[in-house]
Amino acid sequence: GILFNTGAGQHILKNPLIVNSIIEKAALRRTDVVLEVGPGTGNLTVKMLEKVKRVIACEIDPRLVGELQKRVQGTCLANKLEIKVGDILKTDLPFFDACVANLPYQISSPFVFKLLLHRPFFRCAILMFQREFALRLVAKPGTKLYCRLSINTQLLARVDHLMKVGKNNFRPPPKVESSVVRIEPKNPPPPINFQEWDGLVRIAFVRKNKTLSAAFKSSAVEQLLDHNYRIHCSLHNIVSSFNILNSISAYCDLHTDCSEIPENFKIAEKIQTVLKNTGYSEKRARSMDIDDFIRLLHGFNSDGIHFS
Repeated sequence: GILFNTGAGQHILKNPLIVNSIIEKAALRRTDVVLEVGPGTGNLTVKMLEKVKRVIACEIDPRLVGELQKRVQGTCLANKLEIKVGDILKTDLPFFDACVANLPYQISSPFVFKLLLHRPFFRCAILMFQREFALRLVAKPGTKLYCRLSINTQLLARVDHLMKVGKNNFRPPPKVESSVVRIEPKNPPPPINFQEWDGLVRIAFVRKNKTLSAAFKSSAVEQLLDHNYRIHCSLHNIVSSFNILNSISAYCDLHTDCSEIPENFKIAEKIQTVLKNTGYSEKRARSMDIDDFIRLLHGFNSDGIHFS
């Protein structure tokens, strides 16, 4: 038999009851194209091939690709299976209706966001994760596990915890418990620039128990936002008094909407003013929901402060 590489997250789901339950919860249709990541020896793959139009299985290990090919060879399922060999994180995702996967756990976070930013939209994803990661995905404001992962995922998708899966359902058993989660992307997506949003959320959640006033006093944060603010100003014909000196009158003759950044301008003061005016100065990220962050992002952007 094959020696599984547990360091690469190779834990094969062996319990047929769990396999059937995952497929049932995916509510697959005869016309579906399904993306599967990490098919292993094909326990999920074969069951899905019986139900759908096509399965695109992405596998990084050539040994397991061989096992999967052998398993369907000479059957009526073979022409419904397409195997892509390589790293899913470095591959452009194909078109698919649903994604069903027992993921290698170390790629969980980057893969979730690759999925959620993928276009065109897919209907749903049924994914196996490490238990704690799954609970972070569905965590609500004010709970211990609530974090940047929680709010970013919930901004872009509806997320539900479907079932717990014990370690003995895998071969070889992992060291951690697992959970199955359903992710349904919001379509249409919220009208928010995700890079801007993530820049703000990243700063707020570095120390989620700190007040936002304290979180934004970091010198690295102030430098970044000062840099972004000056770029914003240059794009909007707002000129710096210490950069232009004698040419300011000539510049302003050409740009009637020209205004000026004061020579003693301090981004720190501007940041704290926005936090105070929006009412979030003493709030902490751990208890803020999506609407709170949307309002805060709007407050910063309206004052020319950007995060990407």
